[in-house]
Amino acid sequence: MNYNKLIDHTLLKQDATPEQIVKLCDEAKQYDFMSVCVNPSYVPLAAECLKGSNVKVCTVIGFPLGMNLTRTKVDEAILCIKQGAEEIDMVINVGMLKAGHADYVKEEIKLLKEVAGSKVLKVIIETCLLTDEEKVLACTLAKEAGADFVKTSTGFSTGGATVHDVKLMRETVGPNMGVKASGGVRTHEDLLAMVEAGATRIGTSNGTKII
Repeated sequence: MNYNKLIDHTLLKQDATPEQIVKLCDEAKQYDFMSVCVNPSYVPLAAECLKGSNVKVCTVIGFPLGMNLTRTKVDEAILCIKQGAEEIDMVINVGMLKAGHADYVKEEIKLLKEVAGSKVLKVIIETCLLTDEEKVLACTLAKEAGADFVKTSTGFSTGGATVHDVKLMRETVGPNMGVKASGGVRTHEDLLAMVEAGATRIGTSNGTKII
C-alpha cells in the first residue's frame, strides 16, 4: 500500500514562516504526499510552490475553534478556493452541537459543501470535547450534509486522534466516506493503527519521519 498518499503534510502553527511553508511543500513533492495542509494566509504560497505537481493544497476553515460566524466560514472557503485550495478542512461549532442544535451544525456543513463543490470537504468534529453519542451525531450530520470526510481533531485542543474514535467514526459513516485521523499521529506504528481502525487519511506534521 502507498502510505505516502494517505498523508496530509501539515503545518498549522501560529509562528509558521513562509520559508517553512516552502520547505513543507518541497517535502510533500519529494515524498509524494496527498496534500499540504496550511492556514488560509499561506494558500497562495503553497499553490505557487506546488504548481505542476500532484500534491494538493489543503486549508483549514474556522480554525481552530470553529466559533466563527457561518458567513465568515463560507467567505473564507470561497476566497481560499479562488486562491488555490483544493481541499477544505472545516471546524464545526462544537458548542452548538453540544447544546443540541443539530440543524445549525448540519446547515453549516451543507453550506460549506456547496461552496466546495467537487473539491473535498473534511469536517473536524474535535473528538476530545465530545461524548461518544455526540461523536456519532456529528459524523451523522456531516454525512447527511454531503461532506466527503469526517476528521478527528484540530490538534490544538485537549487531545488528538485515538483508535477508539477512528473506529467509532468509521462504524458511523460506513465504508464509503473518508475518515481522517489527525492530532498525535507521530510514528509509522501510529499510522498503521489508525489505518487498521478505519482511517483513510492521516493529518500529521511528522510525515517525513513516518515514511
